[in-house]
Amino acid sequence: MQQHTTRNQSIFNTAVVVAALGYFVDIYDLLLFSIIRVPSLVDLGLSKEQILLDGEGIIMWQMAGLLIGGIIWGIMGDKKGRLSVLFGSILLYSLANIANGFVETVFQYKMIRFIAGLGLAGELGAGITLVSELVSKEKRGVATSLVAGIGLTGAVAAFIIKENFHWRVCYFIGGGLGLLLLLLRVSVFESGMFHAVKETGAKRGHFFMLFNNADRLRRYVLNILIGLPTWFVIGVLVTFSGEFGEKMGITEKIDPGKAIMFAYAAISLGDILIGLLSQWLKSRKKSLFVFYAITAIFMLLFFTVQWNGTANTMYWICAGLGFGTGFWAIFVTMAAEQFGTNLRATAATTVPNMVRGMLAVFILPLFQGLRQITDYVTAGWITGAIIMLITVIAAYFIEETFGKDLNFTEH
Repeated sequence: MQQHTTRNQSIFNTAVVVAALGYFVDIYDLLLFSIIRVPSLVDLGLSKEQILLDGEGIIMWQMAGLLIGGIIWGIMGDKKGRLSVLFGSILLYSLANIANGFVETVFQYKMIRFIAGLGLAGELGAGITLVSELVSKEKRGVATSLVAGIGLTGAVAAFIIKENFHWRVCYFIGGGLGLLLLLLRVSVFESGMFHAVKETGAKRGHFFMLFNNADRLRRYVLNILIGLPTWFVIGVLVTFSGEFGEKMGITEKIDPGKAIMFAYAAISLGDILIGLLSQWLKSRKKSLFVFYAITAIFMLLFFTVQWNGTANTMYWICAGLGFGTGFWAIFVTMAAEQFGTNLRATAATTVPNMVRGMLAVFILPLFQGLRQITDYVTAGWITGAIIMLITVIAAYFIEETFGKDLNFTEH
């Protein structure tokens, strides 16, 4: 009995470590363009205005890749297994990032970031699904928070490497890290729940099952909406912190890469603490509302106290915003907990990528549209207010999943 328990603990520990390291490389590669956007586009000969517009365009192509890739990898995770996604996705985005180091035009940049996005889409959902199914329901929130908390420091590593290497080398390093991690994944075991469902012959990975039942569709949409503030904060406020600072009269140069580094260091801390908070409160929803409140406070500070301020103030407010949006792990864990084993990878992989994709199809277009009728900063806070309102309403109606037994299927 003791030997069996020790073996299970070893399997669990290996899964958490490998999932965390995978998410570390995923975040490094996902945020790398935002961190090196300005120097890489300057190197390609773009003007200041082109850096803004083409920078938004490249991010939108990457997010479109994440949106499509989330569906592909999610279906594969339920049909072929969680490990097939963990192997396939990291191989694709690692090779794409190596290729990214050779781009010479904006068009090439967009296409390769799209391919990288396709690969990056599979990492988090498959990792969280695997860990959720391997760990006891009492420890699930803490385990997935550790995966995210450790993984999110990949953005800090990306900034440090950007400070010491040419932007092309940064992409080569990201690709190399992914290929090295591929070797570690050999030691990970497949989920027992997946094997059990596979033997029953139940329908697995049918993406449209998420839409052919009113209750499932409601759960799915609510899970997407509760995550919207994360990518408004990172994709708009932090990524374009330099542009916001300039409009607010900050005369010092703001490094968006440094702003992202501050934000993600704080997100990493927030993701670990929200896991502990949800354990203490015995509630996913209550912990979400605490972090929504923190996010709203720092959004208010972002748009009020920075006029004629300093670059350091911007960095620290970005850190506060990052801490407030440090609910990524709990939000993805809730997606895994909401759905049966035969649809769990599909849901847990597509939900975070739908949120990332919403940056391309909803958040940035809303922000850009508002800029046509008002000024840059006003467009920013109106966009933020709309997103927070949608998110809070969605969180109010979503099901509480703390301590839920995951050994069930969708019919």
